[in-house]
Amino acid sequence: MLIGIGIQYNQLKQTNNQVVNATTEKVKVEQELHQLELKNKESESNLAIVRDTKNTVVALGGQAVAPETSAKVYWNKETQVVYIDAAGMPEPPKGMVYQIWSLKLQPQLTPTSIGLLSDFTANDSKIFAVDKTADAEAFAITLEPAGGSLRPTMEQ
Repeated sequence: MLIGIGIQYNQLKQTNNQVVNATTEKVKVEQELHQLELKNKESESNLAIVRDTKNTVVALGGQAVAPETSAKVYWNKETQVVYIDAAGMPEPPKGMVYQIWSLKLQPQLTPTSIGLLSDFTANDSKIFAVDKTADAEAFAITLEPAGGSLRPTMEQ
């Protein structure tokens, strides 16, 4: 009888371990599912930006410093909302940040900062919302010291 109780106790212990393992695995799967749901919502949101027929798409090419870089601006003139697709841009060097400029070309070139791409590495999709602008005639992206600049440096 003692042997039978020992075997039953051992089986109960194994079953309890299996329940603990299954519970741990369930929590892990639920967390992964939640992360996937968040990524899916982000992807759907980004796709809506790209597909919005009211958005004007402005392609930005690289300059002499980095001719291989590119970005796109999605600008809704009605709502004045601006998104930047920076997927074609490298990670900024340490201590630097990309700054977005709305440009008035006439009567003279007048840049107005509409935002920084400050969490560049954390944003997997590389699509960023920046400040609204109503009267842009062009857009530019410069590489500035962390925190941004009052005026574009134009070096990078």
